[in-house]
Amino acid sequence: MTVPSAVVVNPSKVFDPVELRQTVSALLAGAGWPAPMWFETTREDPGRGQTRQAVEAGAQVVFACGGDGTVRSCAGALVGTEVALAVLPSGTGNLLAVNLGLTHDLVAGVEIALQGGLRRIDVGVVGDECFTVMAGMGFDAEMLAATSEATKARIGWLAYVLGALRHLGDRPMRVSIRIDDHPPMRRRARTVLIGNVGRLKGGLRLLLDAEPDDGTFDIAVLTPRTLGHWASLAWAVARRRRRVPRMEVFQGRSVQVTSNRPQSRELDGDLIEPGRTLRAELRPKALWLCVPEPDVAEGAS
Repeated sequence: MTVPSAVVVNPSKVFDPVELRQTVSALLAGAGWPAPMWFETTREDPGRGQTRQAVEAGAQVVFACGGDGTVRSCAGALVGTEVALAVLPSGTGNLLAVNLGLTHDLVAGVEIALQGGLRRIDVGVVGDECFTVMAGMGFDAEMLAATSEATKARIGWLAYVLGALRHLGDRPMRVSIRIDDHPPMRRRARTVLIGNVGRLKGGLRLLLDAEPDDGTFDIAVLTPRTLGHWASLAWAVARRRRRVPRMEVFQGRSVQVTSNRPQSRELDGDLIEPGRTLRAELRPKALWLCVPEPDVAEGAS
């Protein structure tokens, strides 16, 4: 069966765009698929507009080739449609790929889409933006802001460790956290993470029970105040212990975090405008994703 497809590529994340195009086109042609449509992202539009063009032109599969920002932008345009997202990771983070067990090999990534395995995953919504991995306020966003693209290109995910070290001693934020219809909780937190999946940069699994299709967020509230607190927290996470000092985990489908002062905020590793509030709503099973093992495809082809 022929399947119309499109490739949305971030040219700044691809080492050899010509080779990429030749390889993907050859693999699709070999499987009997028509030549894909090609779209390049821009600084002004990191993928959402291009993906919408692809859908309007009849694509049934959209290959997102780039980092976490490219994948997030493409996913945002596909939410609520029957068009599937196929991830071809080429950045330094690629957290959705890491969490879903997707390959970083180009050929294998295309072959996953050709095999037809599909999985419906949940998506988080913040304002008019979507996220598939995590939303965060506080330390995690400060770490991202302190990590340069040049350092990431040179040493990969370890660059985030350097960024984190610059902010370990920052003062906590006073936050009110309201989950679903429960009364607000007040905390002195360093960061609040709203997770659709559980793995962080470097493969560390912070949220042991988080699954991308379980219909709920896992919300981590981290409250370390000293370097010793940070060390014990990091050690417990690295050891995958269920009880982590200075961390509380909650679940819910609607989360509002309100701080006493404007804070850095991020979605899937992309910084967004700082603010005092981070409100996330879950859209259950809103996105089709190409995966290695077929799931029951409810109405998709």
